[in-house]
Amino acid sequence: MGASITTAAWAQPLFVVYPPDGHKTTATRIFLIGTAPTEGEVLINGETIPRSPAGHFAPSFPLELGENRFTLRHQAQELTLRIIRTSAASIPMGNSFAPDSLMPAVDVARLPNEPICFSAVAPAAATVTVTLNNQTISLLPQSSSVELPPNSAVLTLSNQPINQPIPTPTASLYQGCTVAETAGELGTPEFQLTLNGATVRQAGAGRVTVLSPTQIDVIEVTAESGTARTGPSTDYSRLTPLPKGTRARVTGREGEWLRLDYGGWIRATETQVIPNAGLPNTLIRSLRARQVDDWTEISFPLQVPVPVSVQPGNQVFTLTLHNTTAQTDTFLLNDDPVIERLDWRQASPGQVQYTFNLKSAQQWGYKLRYEGTTLVLSLRHPPQVSLTRERPLAGIRILLDPGHGGPEDLGARGPTGYPEKAVALIVSQKLRDRLIAQGAEVIMTREGDIDLYPQDRAAMVNQLEPTIALSIHYNALPDDGDAVNTAGIGTFWYNAEAHSLAVFLHEYLVETLDRPSYGVFWNNLALTRPTVAPAVLLELGFMINPTEFEWIVDSQEQDRLADALATGVTKWFQTVTQP
Repeated sequence: MGASITTAAWAQPLFVVYPPDGHKTTATRIFLIGTAPTEGEVLINGETIPRSPAGHFAPSFPLELGENRFTLRHQAQELTLRIIRTSAASIPMGNSFAPDSLMPAVDVARLPNEPICFSAVAPAAATVTVTLNNQTISLLPQSSSVELPPNSAVLTLSNQPINQPIPTPTASLYQGCTVAETAGELGTPEFQLTLNGATVRQAGAGRVTVLSPTQIDVIEVTAESGTARTGPSTDYSRLTPLPKGTRARVTGREGEWLRLDYGGWIRATETQVIPNAGLPNTLIRSLRARQVDDWTEISFPLQVPVPVSVQPGNQVFTLTLHNTTAQTDTFLLNDDPVIERLDWRQASPGQVQYTFNLKSAQQWGYKLRYEGTTLVLSLRHPPQVSLTRERPLAGIRILLDPGHGGPEDLGARGPTGYPEKAVALIVSQKLRDRLIAQGAEVIMTREGDIDLYPQDRAAMVNQLEPTIALSIHYNALPDDGDAVNTAGIGTFWYNAEAHSLAVFLHEYLVETLDRPSYGVFWNNLALTRPTVAPAVLLELGFMINPTEFEWIVDSQEQDRLADALATGVTKWFQTVTQP
């Protein structure tokens, strides 16, 4: 149970499933999820807490920095939890820099005349400088800053910017930049702090290099789908994945990350350097479209496989080729099941943009690949839906993904310890049977309690190319959430073709089942990321909400939920495929 128990019996009726004893968090509050027999009261630190009719509880409590003790009592039973709140900020101790605050913390490379910036956390009123390549740069104190909460804060409706001292009233963040005109190795920066007549020096962790504009590496993407981002870490947003074979110049480095000439960043491990490669720029002339099975393939013959970006919109799909110049006079595009018209323009020097005007607002998926130096964009045709009342989903292939699974991946747990993985599988099986009865072909990512990584599940979507993909989950919250007052159905989508399905199913379930609405979220999740089909992740209720948990595990309510899901899927197909 993760708690120190003061009674002799091992199997305690008083039970806390989360947090475990000794849990560490930077959150300012914590909820305690658990249960006890309905007879009698449950007290936490001497105060009676509210419980559901079945005896479950999930109260929240504020946390002080350091150790917080919570003693729970139910009749003769007692248990104690220790929760440690740690500081999210790095604090200097005495006349020193705060641990791990010297930036850059990894090797960096920049172009000539590009800013090279440094920062450190040190005591307030100190004088802080950096010496690099015989140049001394002053770092100036930043008295305050606007701090942004993590992305997860929107899940607890607490994502507003925070004005606060950095990082505490007795310490400051010091920042400064320089530029270098000449290429070469500048070495490791040395940070210096002077306060009250005492001076402390500390070497930085990363070396600084200025790249030569005439000797810039050209890389080729070796991963099947290179993960491009807006910055040099996984904290930054994803861009359109780069197809295997893509070539680009490296214009900067930060640790294991490479900045490419079109602006995206990629891990070096997903690339290889091409010796003696020329500049990866290309012309484009003619192009053509053809129908292959259930897809329209548009081929873009290029001299070099260049970076690409896509932007689906309302009845349009935009493809941008970077490092490209158009010499286009002719392309072949017959009447097509998907495309109404293709327009193009040289959006800027080195950037050609193709806008596909589509016949339907609902898009069904796309794929990108390089065949040699030819880029192939595939747009999926609308499905052929049965018009019969008995089998309205005939010809439709649906992938169902019961979330989590196996001995290690339990998912969220309810107040009794009951795992999300179990109820997700039960509801998915009930939904499967109903969809089959409607004529659909149904694929399950798992039929039993087995381990599957999220990327394995996403790979199944890409390989099997279902008409739609639904991932079935139940919800929890970050530590600073309110488990008692947060409930309802949440729906998550990422690619534009999934938006209509996400909104329709969400509204249909909320109205049909009279459930609370947690909301519709755009979210970069592994199971919403596949582009070959509309892919939606459903969070069908909160395991940690004491009252909603009872609805989640009620078998009759599970049947109603499966009925509503199957009907909602059918109605959505009828809405988007019939004139």
